[in-house]
Amino acid sequence: MQKSLFLKSLIIGILMLLIAIPLMMIEGTISSRMRFRDEAVRSIAADSVGEQTLLGPVLIIPYSEHYEEEEIVDVGTNASAPNNKRSVIRQRVVNKRLFVFPNDLQVLSNVDTDQRYRGIHKVLVYSGQQTLNGNFDLPTQESLVREKAGSQLKIGQPFISLGLSDTRGLKNVPKITWDGAAYEFQQDSKLEFFKRGLHAPLAALDLKQAKTIDFNLKLSIDGIEQLAFIPIAKNNVVTMTSKWQHPQFFGRFLPSPKERKIDANGFTATWNISSLSSNAQQQLLNTECCQNRAQSNQTGAAEGVAQAVGQIDSFGVAFIEPVNIYSQSDRAIKYGVLFVALTFAAFFLFEILKQLPIHPVQYALVGLALVLFFLLLVSLSEHMRFITAYAIASVACIGLIGFYLSYALRSWKRGLGFGTALSLLYGVLFGLLQSENNALVMGSLLLFCVLAAIMLVTRKVDWYQIGKSPSN
Repeated sequence: MQKSLFLKSLIIGILMLLIAIPLMMIEGTISSRMRFRDEAVRSIAADSVGEQTLLGPVLIIPYSEHYEEEEIVDVGTNASAPNNKRSVIRQRVVNKRLFVFPNDLQVLSNVDTDQRYRGIHKVLVYSGQQTLNGNFDLPTQESLVREKAGSQLKIGQPFISLGLSDTRGLKNVPKITWDGAAYEFQQDSKLEFFKRGLHAPLAALDLKQAKTIDFNLKLSIDGIEQLAFIPIAKNNVVTMTSKWQHPQFFGRFLPSPKERKIDANGFTATWNISSLSSNAQQQLLNTECCQNRAQSNQTGAAEGVAQAVGQIDSFGVAFIEPVNIYSQSDRAIKYGVLFVALTFAAFFLFEILKQLPIHPVQYALVGLALVLFFLLLVSLSEHMRFITAYAIASVACIGLIGFYLSYALRSWKRGLGFGTALSLLYGVLFGLLQSENNALVMGSLLLFCVLAAIMLVTRKVDWYQIGKSPSN
C-alpha cells in the first residue's frame, strides 16, 4: 500500500538521523585527537625549542645629544613684585639610537629534518646551518638626527642586533666578522619589541666619512616545524636547501619560480626581496617607537615576540607532513552521511525491484558498520601509514557488510554485488581525500553518476502500481 511505502521511507529517514549521532561523536573524537596533537607540538616546543624567526643583523648606534636651553621660571610672588620671573639655562640630554640596516644580505640556509615523538604523536624538528654575508653603508655624523642645531653629540658603543624567536635553539656561540675583526654575540637583542635574540658590541665607529663595511656570521639553529626570515636589508637574497620533500612556503613573499626546485631529493628555493617591495624596515622602526612609548605595559616575552613577528613582513618554510591523518580523517567523515544515504538508497531500490523486504534492524546494522569504518580509520592511522590504515579499515568493513548481506539478502551473489559497489565507493572516497584541489568536481561527478544510475534502473518502474501492490 501507498501508506506502507511512505512508512518504510519514514523509518529509513529516522534511521539515517539516528546514525548521524555516532558519526558526530566520531567527528568529535577526531577533533579531540587533533587538539592532542597540537598539545604535543606545544609540549615539545616548551621542553626544547619552538618555531624560529630570524631578524637581522641590524647595526644600532646609540648616541646622546647635549645642549643648553633657556627656560623662564616663576620664582614666586610678593606684594612688591607680583610677577617675579627670571631666565634659567637648563642642560638637556636626549638619548637616541640610530638603526642602520644592511645594504646587501645573503643568507645560505641548509636545513636537516628529524622526527620527535610525544606519545603516539609525531612532530617534525629541524637543525639548520645559517650563513649570513653582506655589508653596511655607515652613516656620517651629520646624518644623526638633532633636536637642536649646534648641539653636541656623544656616540655610545655601537652593536649588532640579531633577533631570534627562541634562543634555546642556538647550538653555538656565534661570532660576527666585522671589518676584518671578530666580535662575539651576547644575550639579549637590545630591541624593545623583539627582546629575544643576541647582540654583539663593536669597537667605536669612525663616522667622519661614509664607509662600507663587510660582515659575515654563521648560526646553528634548531627549531620545530617552521623557519622564517624577516627581509630587513635593502637587498635580500635567501637560499634554502633541505632533504625534506614536502615544503610549504608561507609569508608575504614566495621563492622565485625559476629558482625553486622540489623533487625526491628534497628542495632548493631562493627568495630575492628588495626594500622597495617590503615594509620590514619601516615596520621595525614604527614598532620600536611604539614599544618605547609603552614599556610600562609590555606583554610577556613569548607573546611579545609573536606580536612583533605578526607586525613585520616575513617569509619562510614550514616542514610539515604531506598528509595529516587527522585532517584527512576529518574530511573523510564529512562524507559519512553520504555513504549511509547511498547504501540505504540501494537497499530501498533492491526491496522495490526484487520484492525482497529488508528489516529496519538490518538497515541499522549495516549503517553502524559503515560508521565504524571512520573510527577504525583514525585509530589505525595513528600507528601506521594513512593509506595502509585506509586499506585495512575499508577491507574489514566491506568484508563484514558483504558477509552479512549474503545472508540478509539470501544470496552470496547479492552480498558480493553490494560488497563490490562499496569497494568502488571507498575507492572514490580515497581519491577525494588525496586530490583536495579536485575534491569538489569529483564529488559532483560521483553524485551525478549515482543519480543517473538510479534513474536508469528505475526508468520503467510504475511507482503508483508499487504503492498499490499487496506485497507492500
